[in-house]
Amino acid sequence: MASDNGSTGGKFEKLVEIIARLRGPGGCPWDREQDFNSLKPMLVEETYEVLEAIDNRDFEGLSEELGDVLLHIVFNAHLAREAGHFDVNTVLDGIAEKLIRRHPHVFGNEQAGTAEEVLKNWEVIKAQEKAEKLKNRTPEQRSLLEGIPSKLPALHEAHKIASRAAGVGFDWPDVEGIFEKLQEEVLELKEVIAEGSDETRPDLKTARLEDELGDLMFVVVNIARFLKIDSESALKRANRKFKKRFQFMEAELAGEGKALEAATLQEMEALWQKAKSAN
Repeated sequence: MASDNGSTGGKFEKLVEIIARLRGPGGCPWDREQDFNSLKPMLVEETYEVLEAIDNRDFEGLSEELGDVLLHIVFNAHLAREAGHFDVNTVLDGIAEKLIRRHPHVFGNEQAGTAEEVLKNWEVIKAQEKAEKLKNRTPEQRSLLEGIPSKLPALHEAHKIASRAAGVGFDWPDVEGIFEKLQEEVLELKEVIAEGSDETRPDLKTARLEDELGDLMFVVVNIARFLKIDSESALKRANRKFKKRFQFMEAELAGEGKALEAATLQEMEALWQKAKSAN
């Protein structure tokens, strides 16, 4: 395959050629052993490393991590070509056509002056595409919620499920309605906590607690969705904030020659408030 390696297209073709050589005769034994399943956990890890680089505003690292994700995209496309399913050109054609199809306000005659209007048009077109795909499927297969990856982190999965339901009008009219539901779920969780448990079947109490806690978390995700906040990012932010304040508290105690375990709850609370003021 001849290519101009100085152009963007040429550089992409070079990557495709490198993967082909690694997988080909005389290539790399490790690369030749890989398959779709073996690459999955690596792709997930690389994706999270991209997110971490974005959170840290590490743009040099982001460039490298995006390259690693691109490697996995090309690698998986090459595996698909070997198996006779599709090749990387199919991937490129598919995403280009999808972007054009879902942006009729740019490539067609539709109007969309705001981001909200764009998103609304996107969801309508996406629903039409899904309906077309489901024409020849059984009623059980025609669920609006079909196709949401079960391997998504639970918060993202909940966001997608709720978003699709909201797209057909199954939603609260305003955020106050979601807060009312949140209070309802809090009360239900408290009721289960207050109940006695069957000592012969403690798993039943655990299952009920898990159900109620899951319902509560699902409502919290819906609050985030309604506010246009990514719940996963919000929780990550809270994790980092807690970690930073906790480490501040440890450092302050260490400066006094005191171990964290030796501090009283009142001392830790005072240092926590100090950490909040400092950060």
